[in-house]
Amino acid sequence: MSNEIFQAIEQVGREKGIEVDIIIQAVEDAYAAAAKKYFRTKEDLGARFDRDTGSLAVFARKKIVDDVTNPDLEISPNEAEEMTLPANEEGIVEIPKPKEELAQLGRIAAQAAKQIIFQKVREAERDNVYKEYIGRAGELVNGVVKRFERGSIIIDLGRTEGILPKKEQSKAERYSQGDRVRAVIVDVDRNAKGPQVILSRTDERLLIKLFEMEVPEIYDGTVQIERAVHDPGDRAKVAVRSKDRDVDPVGACVGMKGSRVQSIIRELRGEKIDIVEFSDDVSTFVTNSLNPAKINRVQITDPENKTLEVVVDDEQLSLAIGKKGQNVRLASRLAGWKIDIKSEQEKKREVQAEMERMARDAREMASLEGVSEKLVQKLQEGGVQSLDAITAAGLDGLTNVPGVGPKTAEKILAAAQAGLQVRAEREEEERIEAERVAAEEAARQAEEQARLAEEAAAEEAARQAAESVAEAPAAGVEEDEAGEGGVEPSESDDDAASPAAEEAATPHTEPIDNTAGERREGD
Repeated sequence: MSNEIFQAIEQVGREKGIEVDIIIQAVEDAYAAAAKKYFRTKEDLGARFDRDTGSLAVFARKKIVDDVTNPDLEISPNEAEEMTLPANEEGIVEIPKPKEELAQLGRIAAQAAKQIIFQKVREAERDNVYKEYIGRAGELVNGVVKRFERGSIIIDLGRTEGILPKKEQSKAERYSQGDRVRAVIVDVDRNAKGPQVILSRTDERLLIKLFEMEVPEIYDGTVQIERAVHDPGDRAKVAVRSKDRDVDPVGACVGMKGSRVQSIIRELRGEKIDIVEFSDDVSTFVTNSLNPAKINRVQITDPENKTLEVVVDDEQLSLAIGKKGQNVRLASRLAGWKIDIKSEQEKKREVQAEMERMARDAREMASLEGVSEKLVQKLQEGGVQSLDAITAAGLDGLTNVPGVGPKTAEKILAAAQAGLQVRAEREEEERIEAERVAAEEAARQAEEQARLAEEAAAEEAARQAAESVAEAPAAGVEEDEAGEGGVEPSESDDDAASPAAEEAATPHTEPIDNTAGERREGD
């Protein structure tokens, strides 16, 4: 009997991948819980499994104290000595329960023990899954679609199940039960009630792993993937570099006639992939990242905030930006810089506007009332180049300029404020004039559209009149042909036609005019 129990425990351990000691501990805890439920006691009961005999012993743990206040948990030294019970280092003795009483454990207690054993086994299984997969984050795994739960897909991975949440699914993919799926492990949730292994089909690591599988140069380290970004199911950009100058990194990833990259595109359900060469030079890398657009020049505008400006030809602007800004957005994520794309015409307008602003500032500084040309020159040498800069500097900033005292600063500040007021009035007049011109242009365009509409209506009326005139003779010919054909009136004709019909049917009694007949023949 003992061998049968222990063999059963070992078999469960082998099937579930759980250590035998963990199952034995679960059996002991379950038996102790069942005994406590049966005896209905507050004692601290424990159990011990004997591997040699296969028997289970239940005992009550009590602490030796001089003054016993809780008999269920405490025992006096004299009583422990009478029972000849050895105490452990903590002064706790184990008082065994009679085997006769243990034999009375009922079906309910056994059921409780069974539930505890199952719970302990499940916890051990989940711990094993966690230990197995926690170090495999980023690894590519294969599985089969098992079922669907609230938008998530449960994937059978063999020994365990994984979950593909809805947010980790590509919008271009649809699965059915039994389909094979490749996904990358992104996390292992120890506290999840369902499957613990979290999978993803949208993570950039999936893209990298697929390239490692398809491109031998990446697998052996000759070509290295520096960065990869993508909009799942739509478009991706991958930056690669080669450690061997004789190996083209882009060509190695594309393959002969695109064979390598095409297999990855098929796996990602048609996702477009741009493979660009990585460069340590930011300008060169950004130029490559915006492929397929042709870039004229790249200028770094703010190194601290990683902002740069890209200028392209007018016809290349839409290609550089991409559909809904996708190309520049992916390039920005790939390079790690904020990219501002402008066309040549837009850049020219900005430069012209900046030159006009500088010329305006120079004119306004030169026309400051009560401020000499020499003082204006001192302000400009001190970095105060415009009226706006004067007001922004204030009295404290102006007095820091060499040769400018407090009174002079007040005078300059007052003159600048007066100049700004004049500028505001002038800009308001220009705005009103621009609105007037725009209103006149809109009215002119409206009149032109109305005139064109009238002309179109007149042409349409003339065309319809010409068509009606052309149709009139044709209608007359049809009536003559109908009369010559001698078509008899039908019985359904109106009564107004009856007298005419009777008159036509009645023979004429008057003599026939021969001359009229001769004229008719002459015609």
